[in-house]
Amino acid sequence: MQHRRQFLHTLGGAAAMGALSPLSAFAQAIEQVKIMYGFPAGSAGDTVARRVAEKIAGTAYAKGAYVENKPGAGGRIAVETLKNSPPDGSVLTLAPVSAIAVYPYIYPKLTYKPEDVTPVSIGAIMFHGLAVGPAVPAEVKTLKDFLAWAKANPAQASYGSPGAGSMPHLLGALLGMRSGVELKHVPYRGTVPSITDLVGGQIAAAMNPSGDYLQYMKNGRVRVLATSGKKRSPYLPDVPTFTELGYPDVTSEEWFGFYAPAKTPAAVLASANAAINAALKDKAVIDSLALVGLVAHGTTAQDMAADQKAEFERWGPLVKQIGFTAES
Repeated sequence: MQHRRQFLHTLGGAAAMGALSPLSAFAQAIEQVKIMYGFPAGSAGDTVARRVAEKIAGTAYAKGAYVENKPGAGGRIAVETLKNSPPDGSVLTLAPVSAIAVYPYIYPKLTYKPEDVTPVSIGAIMFHGLAVGPAVPAEVKTLKDFLAWAKANPAQASYGSPGAGSMPHLLGALLGMRSGVELKHVPYRGTVPSITDLVGGQIAAAMNPSGDYLQYMKNGRVRVLATSGKKRSPYLPDVPTFTELGYPDVTSEEWFGFYAPAKTPAAVLASANAAINAALKDKAVIDSLALVGLVAHGTTAQDMAADQKAEFERWGPLVKQIGFTAES
């Protein structure tokens, strides 16, 4: 597969560039750095972009920084825009790893290739979760209960996600396939509108980053039945994982990562990495991300590239099993 060969070649280049000192050839801070985020304002990932933007302003990397939301197409619009941005460090995109490592399997006519962007640093780790709302009877309290209800009520057995081909969509599809229960997928333009419909009773369930449910759990408007991590979410310790409940491949600790355009100078990438990692170690940032169920997690460019490669290799066979493509 041509994309796969190009992808692996690009990872090696990214790792080499990440090893440079941020001061080796980058002496002047950028006037304004724009961080694009491919989903609506108000979602958990948006918090990562905004808190980091606040902290990198006034550093050796950036005099100022701001966030621009470019929602739609499961985050693809923001990545495509990044591809066509100047490779000078003035534009970054915060994107879920699936936008780079999974979408090439799903969208035959994808308008960008993995090698069009360069890893800078992971920003935060999220745990996806399946939640039900008022459209599902109150006595449905566990995943087993929900699957039994969905099987008995196929016309109502729907689940929303942030977009077709997104990681939550694929996790829901895997759950349906492994359980033998048909779950109708309803794609949205981000997590916020899907949760709005979940709370309003327009859809029965939703698969989203679990942190986006926290405020609604407090007043009992949604019930989170399972989460996707290898271990339980630190913010939902009483909610079991899909693995615990007998669905070991309905697993993902997806992350949001910062990307730059391809051909961005290595020293600029290293300076951006240093500024982002410093921001992610700030207690105010860590606490702010915790409020939306995210774990702040800065890395080297090499480690981000390695994790991305692992996701790319894992999801190829699973996407084939699911049988979803942009034309399906």
